[in-house]
Amino acid sequence: MTSRRSFLAGLAAASLAPLRGWSSVGAPDYLAAALFPDGTFRLAGLDTGGDILFSLPLTARGHAAAAHPHHAQAVAFARRPGTFAIIIDCATGTQAAVIEAPRGRHFYGHGVFSTDGTRLFTTENDIETGQGVIGVWNTDGYTRIGEFASGGVGPHDMRLMPDDRTLVVANGGIETHPETGRTKLNLPVMQPRLTYLDQNGGVLEQVELPKKLHKNSIRHLAVRPDGLIGFAMQWQGDSSQHPPLLGLHRRGEKPLLLSAPDADQSTLQGYAGSIAFSGAGETVAITCPRGNALHRFRVADGQLDGVFLHEDVCGLGTASNGFVFTTGTGVIGQLSTNKAQISNRADCQWDNHLIPIRTAA
Repeated sequence: MTSRRSFLAGLAAASLAPLRGWSSVGAPDYLAAALFPDGTFRLAGLDTGGDILFSLPLTARGHAAAAHPHHAQAVAFARRPGTFAIIIDCATGTQAAVIEAPRGRHFYGHGVFSTDGTRLFTTENDIETGQGVIGVWNTDGYTRIGEFASGGVGPHDMRLMPDDRTLVVANGGIETHPETGRTKLNLPVMQPRLTYLDQNGGVLEQVELPKKLHKNSIRHLAVRPDGLIGFAMQWQGDSSQHPPLLGLHRRGEKPLLLSAPDADQSTLQGYAGSIAFSGAGETVAITCPRGNALHRFRVADGQLDGVFLHEDVCGLGTASNGFVFTTGTGVIGQLSTNKAQISNRADCQWDNHLIPIRTAA
């Protein structure tokens, strides 16, 4: 496991140099972490065709990343329960800063910038209480300026809503502790929640699953431009059951859970890795790496619209004509109509997520 010392090695001191925009690194569309053949972990910038525009070294395996909305700068998060995240100047390939979770906190591998880029929000665990926390960081030097409750236990993914003010948090319900690593400590009583917060921590809305699905951890999120939320789940219950792994929610309404016929659903091993809406927003998809499958659904009626089989498929992002996906075998592909086509194959193992770069107009 990478130590604090190795994360801090090479940290650029004092002020940060002025940053160039994303066009300076070829205007990538996505960020993705990967393991390369030489044993190095790297953060790569990709375009929709699967070309790698840049790759920058990480000191440990990455999970997800957050892209600054104006500058060619990204935050690469270690896997939970990591306590460090690296801020990378993507234009120069240098480490601009390192943020460390305060004592008694650890990160969950996700975060999001405010629209103006002045703040970074991070999903965290209060180790003593087991409750979720959202950390708030000033991006001018990446200093900690506050925190507030996430509205549940085990906040994992978090997104900014289209109103540019509201945060939506996937409180997965699973309690962990650094002393026990990734061990799940509270499965019998876990209670996943989808929580909407203002950027000062005020709870705007809480959504819970039916009681029989209280072991269905809400993990990853996608947001359609009109505010419709898609959420991907990971089942922590009896493996003989095959519950829905995809949900849709609009504020003020009840969640809608979507599932494939049992013949297809039963092959997924209760695990959805990533989620995205298509470019037009008419379909939503989840990747299921344990089942080597990508499932696409129609939003209008919630019906399964296609099953696409690819080994270890997990990364998923929106594309103008559908979806872009990545796999642990190095594949970068596109799913448009009824066919998933391989666009490229990189000599690496892509990790869990494909993060879209959202830049200001």
